[in-house]
Amino acid sequence: MSGALRGSWATISADQQRYRPLYARALGLRVVNPGGVLCFVFFEGAIALATLLVLAELVTWWAVVVLPAAVAVMVKLNDLVAAAVIRSAAAVPDQERDRFRRQMEPVVGRAQVDWLPHSVPGVVLRVGPADSVEPTDRTAGTDKPRP
Repeated sequence: MSGALRGSWATISADQQRYRPLYARALGLRVVNPGGVLCFVFFEGAIALATLLVLAELVTWWAVVVLPAAVAVMVKLNDLVAAAVIRSAAAVPDQERDRFRRQMEPVVGRAQVDWLPHSVPGVVLRVGPADSVEPTDRTAGTDKPRP
């Protein structure tokens, strides 16, 4: 596939295309860029797994053909979904991106906290001079501050 036929959203240039593994070039992957080891696992690993399943008599010999083909279809489907996500992300206007960024920024500031407890059983708060708060013990029958 030549570089002129590829979409502008593709992540791999035409120069890099000829150095990609045969598996990736045969599937025509545009966004997903598996390396040599991953392509080996996808193709030869699927064949080896299918052969082991056949030798264990769990599946028929058709699995040697079907399993690598199913893996290739899933890899291509993953590439198509990734391309659709990239295209939809590129279609979002700049103002929408800015709005989402503003929502994600952390808010720095002070929160107003009610410093008087609402109700603590057995404890009555007395406000004295200069707005000092002293807890008193009502269970003992005195209004002396608790230690």
